[in-house]
Amino acid sequence: MNNVLELKGKRFVQASKSGNGGGAAMNSKKVVTSEQLIKLQSKMSQIKEFWKLEKKPFDGILISVHYNKIVAKSNRISGLFEGNNSNSAIVGAKFNEAKDKHIITYFLDITDLEQSIDLLSITNYVLNAKFQGSINKQTFDDEKIFGNEKKKITGTVQFDNFSINKSAFKQVIADVSYIDDFEIEMGTRQIKQSIVTVYDTRTDTKMLFKNIGIDILSSRILDNQTVFLDENQLALLFEKAPYLVSMSTVDLAELSPDDFIEEYQQGMMYIPSPTIEPTIGVIDTLFDKRVYFNEWVDYYDLVDEIIPKSANDYRHGTAVSSLIVDGARLNPWLDDGCGRFRVRHFGVAGGSTFSSFTITKQIKKIIANNKDIKVWNISLGSNQEVNDNFISAEAAILDQIQYENDVIFVVAGTNKPNNNIVKIGSPADSINSMVVNAVTKNGLSTKYARKGLALSFFAKPDVSYYGGSEERYIKVCEPLGAANVAGTSFAAPWIARKLSFLIDILGLNREIAKSMIIDAARDWNENPTPEEVALYGHGVVPIKIGDIVQSKDDEIKFLVSDVSEKWNTYNYHFPIPLKDDKYPYIARATMCYFPICDRTQGVDYTNTELNLHFGRIKDDGKINEINNDKQNQDDTLSTEKNYLLEGEARHRFRKWDNVKYVVEKPKDRMSPKKSYNNKNWGMEIKTNNRLDPKDGMGIRFGVIVTIKEINGINRIDEFIKNCTLNGWLVNKLDIQTRISINEKVNEEIEFE
Repeated sequence: MNNVLELKGKRFVQASKSGNGGGAAMNSKKVVTSEQLIKLQSKMSQIKEFWKLEKKPFDGILISVHYNKIVAKSNRISGLFEGNNSNSAIVGAKFNEAKDKHIITYFLDITDLEQSIDLLSITNYVLNAKFQGSINKQTFDDEKIFGNEKKKITGTVQFDNFSINKSAFKQVIADVSYIDDFEIEMGTRQIKQSIVTVYDTRTDTKMLFKNIGIDILSSRILDNQTVFLDENQLALLFEKAPYLVSMSTVDLAELSPDDFIEEYQQGMMYIPSPTIEPTIGVIDTLFDKRVYFNEWVDYYDLVDEIIPKSANDYRHGTAVSSLIVDGARLNPWLDDGCGRFRVRHFGVAGGSTFSSFTITKQIKKIIANNKDIKVWNISLGSNQEVNDNFISAEAAILDQIQYENDVIFVVAGTNKPNNNIVKIGSPADSINSMVVNAVTKNGLSTKYARKGLALSFFAKPDVSYYGGSEERYIKVCEPLGAANVAGTSFAAPWIARKLSFLIDILGLNREIAKSMIIDAARDWNENPTPEEVALYGHGVVPIKIGDIVQSKDDEIKFLVSDVSEKWNTYNYHFPIPLKDDKYPYIARATMCYFPICDRTQGVDYTNTELNLHFGRIKDDGKINEINNDKQNQDDTLSTEKNYLLEGEARHRFRKWDNVKYVVEKPKDRMSPKKSYNNKNWGMEIKTNNRLDPKDGMGIRFGVIVTIKEINGINRIDEFIKNCTLNGWLVNKLDIQTRISINEKVNEEIEFE
């Protein structure tokens, strides 16, 4: 086996994007007609009259655009509404029922709407006067008609006599070519007490609800637009301002069930006292301090003292912590080689029901007060299914915490409370977290496992692990002794152990650690089916930590990490060994990062996209990507063959996903690849932002690359030599060496 190599010493170079784009681009599949402009103008006028008559609790108006496809940022409105600033007016995004079209909500001034109505009227006048009432993409792109200042071509259609210039006319036409309709969206009515998110109307939350007639306590406000309302407050909100409700979910959640097979035994085993072992944070139900491993657990009871507590309230939390501390000895068949871990356990829920709103507020405080812990385990989850159009409030808070802090949450994939509930429950829809589903001893999905995806797109769960089943249960320690259990709650702690080992003992950052776990689960599986992804995520993680930090003899596996500051973050110094001036390899790469997310943006939840390109460097200086990805090229829009539709980019290349996996599929007959003048391989990380360009600045990424020799030859020594000659510092991830270093670093020195 080869050790995984960590490459350091050669920073990635930062480069801004050249050029300012190609201007307005019309939908090639649509013809914009006078009738369509009149229809949209009429609909806007109706919406204007609605808001003029409505006694609304805020200044401004809300309007939703029903697009005719899944639109890229560049195809959204940028002529109507607030012109080039229209993207900053977006306060919500969702899909239609078929999930093939965007519905995006904007917050505007009434004057913006009036100007848009005028723009449609003027555009319609020009369309009838110069284009016989319709225009298609061929005409739209015809330089003989519209001219080209750079090429000094004067078009046949002049705009001097119109009250709209050429660029504004073309932008309105382009906007309309992507629009089906305008509407005012009304929230889905809830009856029970709920967590409600309202659209951002630039109004103080307390004042907004006071204007409706709802006096809301500050303690009921989660963050920005998210509040907790009782049944009476909900009824009043939906009666007076249903258009304010962006999303809502019932708050009173039940702990997703786990199977407990009661085979208790008294007199649990001896365990030595903890020394320098790393600490994993656990947020769960209560912990019983009478168990044999209590010395390994720092326990904090955060459940209100007035709430009665029963013996059953201590079972789940105690069982989860037992796996983190001593799981390998309790379950020898799952001995991962990671050793024992200390636990800082926060009991936030008692029994099977709890207020997710209250727990979410507690989590923010817990993380803020425990900055020394990097890995947190949350095996609590809701019985309710996640919504296809928005991330749950609980998951959004976890994502925000992970963006703002150097921590990672491991979240259980939730279990089926009954056969009618199929999809995962919150907070298993957290995008930045590592979400874990459960499999049987044979690696097959369990009967209690629920399915992803999140927002109909993100691969949730991320990975799967052994959670117990009738085939073989997981043994845990509960207050009364040992018990056999099954559930995603008991799969997640094993992944928390592995992440803590990689981060706290091997010294890797969380981006690299997450990439290594996912890469080990995925291996060379290029294209799992949607059903497999929904159940298993990227795959089942190997049991042994050695199988994650080591590779096969015919593989070279190396890690790189850096920070994205500009559009292109690149490094062209990866000296892959040659054989007869060719490369006898196939390759794959896995990248993870933790972007800022915005729940109010609905299905367009992640603000930043990092796109991974890796491969040989061609003679023109561009990368020959191993997965033939043509996104984010300087000349992407210059040729039709390079143009990718937004829907296709999301499907094929996981655009906007914070986990990227690029791979060359192994073939029955593989031949070496030719080399170019530049004998190195290159890596580029292209950064795009939906809203604020600053969102992508300072985002750290971690990439793990695997190069597989097609003839089975071990070339790692040659690769290490080449890297050293190219200025890289090469560190081997040798487990025993790193453990020894960790022991030395944490050794207590007594001064005489």
